Amino acid sequence: MQINGDIQNIKQHIVKRLEALYEKTVPIGQLSTHELNSEMLEVTHLLGREVAVYLNRQGKVLQVSVGDTDTVDLPEFKSRRAEGKLTGIRCIHTHPSGDTRLSEPDLSSLRRLRFDCMAAIGFRADREGEIVGSIGFFTGNVAEDGTEALSTVGPLPERALHTINLTYLITVVNKKLSARSTKTTADETERALLAGLDCGKTLWPIDESMAELERLADTAGAVIVGKFIQRREKPDAAFFLGRGKVAEIAMEVQNRDATLLILDDELTPSQQHNLEQMLGIKVIDRTALILDIFAQRARTREGKLQVELAQLQYNLPRLGGQGLVLSRLGGGIGTRGPGETKLEVDRRRIYARIHDLEAQIDAVQKNRHLHRRRRKLSRLPLVALVGYTNAGKSTLLNKLTGAEVFAEDKLFATLDPTTRHLVLPEKQEILLTDTVGFIQKLPHTLVKAFRATLEEVQEADLLLHVVDCSNENYEQQIESVVEVLKELDAVDKPTLYVFNKADRFAVPDAAPAQAGKGLTPAQEAMMLHGREGICVSARTGANLLELQQLIEHFFMEQQVQMELLIPFAQGRLLTELHELHAVRETDYCETGTRVKVSLPASKRARFEPYEIHKK
Repeated sequence: MQINGDIQNIKQHIVKRLEALYEKTVPIGQLSTHELNSEMLEVTHLLGREVAVYLNRQGKVLQVSVGDTDTVDLPEFKSRRAEGKLTGIRCIHTHPSGDTRLSEPDLSSLRRLRFDCMAAIGFRADREGEIVGSIGFFTGNVAEDGTEALSTVGPLPERALHTINLTYLITVVNKKLSARSTKTTADETERALLAGLDCGKTLWPIDESMAELERLADTAGAVIVGKFIQRREKPDAAFFLGRGKVAEIAMEVQNRDATLLILDDELTPSQQHNLEQMLGIKVIDRTALILDIFAQRARTREGKLQVELAQLQYNLPRLGGQGLVLSRLGGGIGTRGPGETKLEVDRRRIYARIHDLEAQIDAVQKNRHLHRRRRKLSRLPLVALVGYTNAGKSTLLNKLTGAEVFAEDKLFATLDPTTRHLVLPEKQEILLTDTVGFIQKLPHTLVKAFRATLEEVQEADLLLHVVDCSNENYEQQIESVVEVLKELDAVDKPTLYVFNKADRFAVPDAAPAQAGKGLTPAQEAMMLHGREGICVSARTGANLLELQQLIEHFFMEQQVQMELLIPFAQGRLLTELHELHAVRETDYCETGTRVKVSLPASKRARFEPYEIHKK
């Protein structure tokens, strides 16, 4: 009969006593017997180590284990229990110290292995030879934090433990668990733990980065049940986090019934695999989390294509392993495979799908080029809204143009770009485009996959950099956006900074003209910090007229004002001026048509011969 644990240095007569425990039986419905408890404690006294036995509901000992002075290695059993119910096995183990209160590892094992109950026994310190014990079990209810509630009883005298009706207890608990497990797995919310590494070399404080990760997880639909931050010089090559921190997380996974671990930085495929093997739950990084949000938000065919491409490019290097479903190729007799491993088949299919998606996105890109060509012929300037996610770009577009773009106080609420026509106060016409929000540590695969969409930024005549001025880290957010603009070769574009959500600042005793704007002139000047721009509130409409005037002034500076006399014989020139939307006033005289125009500076030379020079 096998004894689980390290028995190499245990004397043979003690091994035989351990093996004899398999012969012990316990009456059905009773926790244990005095004979079994006494024998376990005597062996513990001889070894100075924990001893544990597993029993089924018929009272038969299934396994005997030996541990060290603090813990015992508890092997897992394969059971035929119904989904969500108890395993049908209970564990009784000794505490050499005599303190029989159940420890955190005890309760974690109870949760993980779903025992009928977990009991710890020992000799009472003040009364020699008297056995006491504690017992822990599921209640069948849900705790306030969403985990399955546990209850502990003890320390109690041995005789009191033997009066517990185990059969009744298990029946009641299983009935409650069965009633709760009727909902399908697909309906269950993922319970996520968050973890981040503070190397002290990043622009963002780790606390702020973790707070943003929590918002991302909430946007994706996860429930956050715990957060971990580790400070070390560099990531661990194997686990990203230190092994001690991983062990701490493993304990919390059991305590919190966590189903997902989210890391704040991008993991290598091997780090992700190692963590999943160690923790037994799904592990993803910030990149995968953002990709999941994008997959939820994509509505148009173009958006869905780009998200799928980004996901495939991310997952391709993470295909691997030598699982049972993968065949192996080798050299020599008996090692030859079927010609191609499943892994290679999967990779080949993904490469083919990536090629197909890139071709479809190229077609979308060509279609966009046609739209841009028509737009250029119309001579309408293009203004692109860029900025950190949740800065209020979509709300601003809706307020200015009357569009009905989806806007919500969540990260990446808008994914697909939207373009609307806007007439400014002095009748200047522009096209205003809302683009996908940026974020710190924006995955390179996303920038690459969304290049067709982000080309709107490259083609824009003016960028409106929308900033959430109510966020205390707005300067870091500006830096994150600038980094992405550099990657898009759009950092040198003319830019107006729009500091949004100014209404969230309460200014006491504000003057009537200042009411609703929320910021004093001194605060505005401090925020702009020499940058050309304005503070507004897209929600209340404060300063939006001034914003439009700023945009109009920018385009006026790019144009020249001229008064022309176009001969009647040169009517095609008038047509060209109207196509440029340049005509402001028209008058007719005997020699031709007098027009006042506002022209792009590049067109001045063409119409200079017809300019009227005032004396």
